[in-house]
Amino acid sequence: MKNIVILISGRGSNFVSIAQAAQRENWLADGVRIAAVLSNRPGAAGLERAREMGIDSIVVDHKLYATREEFEEAMIAAIDPLKPDVIVLAGFMRVLTARFVDHYAGRILNIHPALLPLFKGLDTHERAIAAGVRVHGCTVHYVSTELDGGAIIGQAVVPVLPGDDPDRLAHRGLKLEHVLYPRCVRAAALGKVRLEGGRVKMDDETAASLVVMSNEI
Repeated sequence: MKNIVILISGRGSNFVSIAQAAQRENWLADGVRIAAVLSNRPGAAGLERAREMGIDSIVVDHKLYATREEFEEAMIAAIDPLKPDVIVLAGFMRVLTARFVDHYAGRILNIHPALLPLFKGLDTHERAIAAGVRVHGCTVHYVSTELDGGAIIGQAVVPVLPGDDPDRLAHRGLKLEHVLYPRCVRAAALGKVRLEGGRVKMDDETAASLVVMSNEI
């Protein structure tokens, strides 16, 4: 069985989209399961959604630890027994140290609301509009010690329209995140996507499925 652990801090809309895809597409038949959802916030709305969907939930409250390092060691202690093949960041609002990233090297996925390598960091929708780009979107990538610098797995593209403001553009982009992220997570869990020598390896068919255009929503 290939185990997925999903890290959240809030409502976890991307977590829900992944869990719904797992149920709808019967990932269990392929030997893939969401082993648990972990939150650093006890009151995260996504924990209740996990319980409703019958998925185990774990809380490691970052406020109970004096340092980031102590918090991450507690997370590792909670995650390691699950033997994770893929760790998914789904609105997890804590910066990870090199210790955590290296411990799960090649297994941590994140989604960024821009077409990397453009617009790393925050305020991506505002910056895209200000730059006058004609397309925007989101990127699923492996997590590295460089901010938003890990190898790219998949991308989704939406047009930037003349009437767009950051909220409108973000809303359209989020719909694509909910299509792209489950595909990338499943592909990674099945070994159809893998990290070798700092580069992503996959076949042509898998690569084509991990490029999503706005007409798919």
